[in-house]
Amino acid sequence: MRIYKVKVNGKTFEVKILSVSETEPLEVKEVQSAPAPVKKEEPKQASAPVASNGGTKVTAPMQGTILEVKAKVGDVVKEGDTLLILEAMKLENEIKAPVAGKVASIVVSKGASVNASDLLVVLE
Repeated sequence: MRIYKVKVNGKTFEVKILSVSETEPLEVKEVQSAPAPVKKEEPKQASAPVASNGGTKVTAPMQGTILEVKAKVGDVVKEGDTLLILEAMKLENEIKAPVAGKVASIVVSKGASVNASDLLVVLE
């Protein structure tokens, strides 16, 4: 016989499992345990990083390769407009403007490899 503890929907159960040759009846019982502490999550601020010149930095969310640069320096973009296409793990990810503004600079070019958190674009 083997005894296992199994957690299902937050409840812990003790399960006895018998081999085929054993004849003891199957038994499952709930194990009382202290409730897990509830984590109080802080509300997340939906603000974009601000560049040293007062502009908004747009950074790479993950490592990948720039497939396409859709915006040009001087373009006026709305929040949610696609600035770049970043390929990561065979998936194309649209990098969107976090705020409305004017494209002040584009730091990457098509074919560039970037790491997570690398600066891609600065918006004014």
